Amino acid sequence: MGKAIELTDENFASHIQTGYTLVDFWAPWCPPCRFIGPLIEQLAESYDDQIRTTKLNVDHNQQTALKYRVMNLPTVILFKDGEPVEVMVGARNKNQYTQVLDRHLGITPV
Repeated sequence: MGKAIELTDENFASHIQTGYTLVDFWAPWCPPCRFIGPLIEQLAESYDDQIRTTKLNVDHNQQTALKYRVMNLPTVILFKDGEPVEVMVGARNKNQYTQVLDRHLGITPV
């Protein structure tokens, strides 16, 4: 069963190196971040075999947030083989995240 992995500045690069990785840049004081937290966990479960789903607390890991110019929260970035391929700023609903992920995976809507 998929679960979002907690990332840090120290382990960030190793987790995004290969394949698809979804990173939720969040903070505990951010209400929209708390809103999408359960959605990110649902995506982790739904895409368990295709996308590594992760979270990065920007309060504790500012170096990585600065590197990727995360200025607004929540920011969700999809990486492929270590490179950002999609940046989503602000809270979205599950369907909006699913559409983006399916497009990158080549999954056509039913």
